Amino acid sequence: MATAARKGSSSRSAAAAAATVAVLFLTVVSAAGGAAATPRRLLVDTDMDTDDLLGLLYLLKQNRSEIDVKAITISANAWSDAGHAVNHLYDMLYMMGRDDIPVGVGGDGGISYAGDVQRDVGGYLPLIDQGMSTDGGCRYRQAIPLSGRLDVDTNSGVRKGFLPRGSRAYRPLRQPTAQRVMADALSAGPTSVLLLGTHTNLALLLMSRPRLRRNVERVYVSGGAVRAAGNLFTAAAANPVAEFNVFGDPFAAYLVLHSGVPITMIPLDATNTIPVTEAFYSEFQRRQRTYEAQYCLLSLDGALARQRRRSDSHDNTGFYLWDPFAVGVAISSMRHGDGETSNEFAELEYMNVTVVTSNKPYGARDDGSNPFFDGRTTPKFGLREGGVHSGHVETGIRDPFCLVPGSNRGRCQDGYTKEVAGPEAVQMLVATRARPNTNKSSPLDKKFMETFLEVLNLPQNTGRFNISTQFPYYREVLYKPDSIMNVTRRGGKPKPVVFDMDMSPGDFVSLICLLKEPRHEIDLKAVLVNGNGWANSASIDIVYDVLHMMGRDDIPVGLGNATALGSPTLGCNNSYAIPQGSGGFVDSDTLYGLARSLPRSPRRFISDDLDHPERRHPSAFDVWRSVRKQLGPGQKITALTSGPLTNLASIISLSDMDAGSVIERVYVVGGVVRDGGDDRGNVFTVPSNRYAEFNMFLDPLAAKTVLESGLNITLIPLNVQRKVSSFEGVLGALKQHTQHTPESKLVRRLLLLLQQLQREQRKFYHHMDIFLGEVLGAVYMVQGSNLEPSVEVKSICIVANTTESINGLILVKKSAKPVDVLYSLNTGAYYDHLANSLVNHKQSAPIGSFGEQKAIWSRPQKHLGTDIAKDRK
Repeated sequence: MATAARKGSSSRSAAAAAATVAVLFLTVVSAAGGAAATPRRLLVDTDMDTDDLLGLLYLLKQNRSEIDVKAITISANAWSDAGHAVNHLYDMLYMMGRDDIPVGVGGDGGISYAGDVQRDVGGYLPLIDQGMSTDGGCRYRQAIPLSGRLDVDTNSGVRKGFLPRGSRAYRPLRQPTAQRVMADALSAGPTSVLLLGTHTNLALLLMSRPRLRRNVERVYVSGGAVRAAGNLFTAAAANPVAEFNVFGDPFAAYLVLHSGVPITMIPLDATNTIPVTEAFYSEFQRRQRTYEAQYCLLSLDGALARQRRRSDSHDNTGFYLWDPFAVGVAISSMRHGDGETSNEFAELEYMNVTVVTSNKPYGARDDGSNPFFDGRTTPKFGLREGGVHSGHVETGIRDPFCLVPGSNRGRCQDGYTKEVAGPEAVQMLVATRARPNTNKSSPLDKKFMETFLEVLNLPQNTGRFNISTQFPYYREVLYKPDSIMNVTRRGGKPKPVVFDMDMSPGDFVSLICLLKEPRHEIDLKAVLVNGNGWANSASIDIVYDVLHMMGRDDIPVGLGNATALGSPTLGCNNSYAIPQGSGGFVDSDTLYGLARSLPRSPRRFISDDLDHPERRHPSAFDVWRSVRKQLGPGQKITALTSGPLTNLASIISLSDMDAGSVIERVYVVGGVVRDGGDDRGNVFTVPSNRYAEFNMFLDPLAAKTVLESGLNITLIPLNVQRKVSSFEGVLGALKQHTQHTPESKLVRRLLLLLQQLQREQRKFYHHMDIFLGEVLGAVYMVQGSNLEPSVEVKSICIVANTTESINGLILVKKSAKPVDVLYSLNTGAYYDHLANSLVNHKQSAPIGSFGEQKAIWSRPQKHLGTDIAKDRK
């Protein structure tokens, strides 16, 4: 395979390199001399963290006649978010030519109060918190920084800039679930299982399909800490002994280890002996002849940058080859047999181990921490009263029970893979250290490091291309409109607008609507996004792609907080009310599967790099400050918010105390105004809260800060949104037109999909029309009196930071701050304007889809524009 020359590639001659590769390949093949004639089947469960990517690509390089990866499932309750992780994995497999491997993620089943496990439960939550839905808290996951999840979801920006894009992608209801893919793989015959994340998915499978246990040959566990300290760098003050993968779901790990299947564990004891050293990194830079090696090195660069940032604060644990080493140990065991001396990469010994799932004293009931026992006459899953699962269960990284006054060493041990004797002990093989490199001429001191780089650079089973070599005429173009500085609107200059969104599907329709307005009337100066609404922060890349499609790569995008105002940076706050599965994050993070149809913008999220501070991704406040500087004399900003009010509240109360002087008006989409009526809210996952609306509920303190600030505010509440939340109304208006634009086609496709899901799958998609109502904010801000609105001034206040049942409630009080409240409008005029704007060919998309982009990258530029115009018709 010929690869493009890249910085850091080997400088050896082509002949010498070819000879070396040939020898290495023969060495790897000969190592399998004693292997069985049939390949060993392997099922992999991964959380798609950076070390997982390195391990997966190393695994995919193996000789398939020896080790055949039959399926990969995604652990969705740890370091990555399901929608981003599954598409990331699809692109990696496409690069490696392995679209034959089925990928499973999520599922919308649950576990009943009585403990009955549905077969399609998605693994979004740890077993102790899993109920009959996919919404819920983050008991263990809160130990993972939200910034870490953003970096993993985007691979620090490397993923979008490097990987090619194939045809496989997440699709609502069509995506194979983790349970289905696992069951199919194990039903086909004896299979080994490699766990690179939490144990939730496998535990659920063994609970719901116990007969498949007999087809599990062995489970290889990457994780645990037996005789080594734990690595919960965010939670060590409460729990100093647990390791992240096991801590993510201790009870699931307990079930897997106690299931009776043979176990090989590769814990921190062993991986602590294989750090990423300067020598390894330098050698890696020198040896990156394949696309997979290049992607691994770029990914490692991002991970090392993240680790350096953490070292400046509270984590000095270093970066290790955790999962790649576990993969190597598993491969060696499958080739040479499981035993204490047969593994070429690790020293192993038998130990008696269990997983701690609760803390002493056992049998202490009803402290609210243990749903298996608290408030029950009969423990869940038939667990034993007073047994090892019946103690206090860690509720969070600052659980008072776990903190020891005057000490930085907590007393909780949830997720501790503890060496024990007696009936709780499970005998398993445990890796204790990495074997040294016997090649004395190598700069690498561990044998696995040498083999890892050798195998990644072999020409066999190699990656076919990256995004820049996938297409013969690939090029990155930034689209920017003509200058509007000298163009005035009736009554003055264009209105400067800042759009603050939480990246729900309705928000993207609103964004397109704003971009369709005449630029001499509406000057969209910036987009702010927040990560505590209906999508995770990594969905910022979809915003970039929509702006690229619409020819507005000039508009900056600022990244806001991922937690509610005044809340800790670790946790899930009120966002626990948003489902993880269908109709929630997994769909929003993929724009219901349509994000992959958008053209691929050269702009993307890029993680902060201490070595290059100039590359820091702009924050919401950075962008706000930039917009302020651009204002002309007498100009003021009009803000439209269509999500939690976190960004605006942070700006006016914490970052820019004089922001009110440059804000002309704020249009707030959200809330329910109960003024003698019985209008209900829409926080359907919190039945006790009957009258709040999601945008207010997700950050009630921010809503209170903004709505009671004295700014000129127009509230567009749920009451009036419901009047225009008709799929038939919008789609009917669009149907009246015979000519369409790429953007009108995209919106129509999205709305048809939401309508279909709501009609056919109401259990999970009954709330789709709430996104449709959000679009009213953008249309009303622009059209105003043309919609024949009815507006009343109301003095309102917000209930914030009290109880779950009333957080986000809007009250009408004479003594409160007055705001304008939109109550009604001409719905026909609204639908007509929305449709007319979308189909208008002025300010239409210069590049309508990824399909058009592929055509541009696949053919010479001559006559290409004419061809695309014909295709659009």
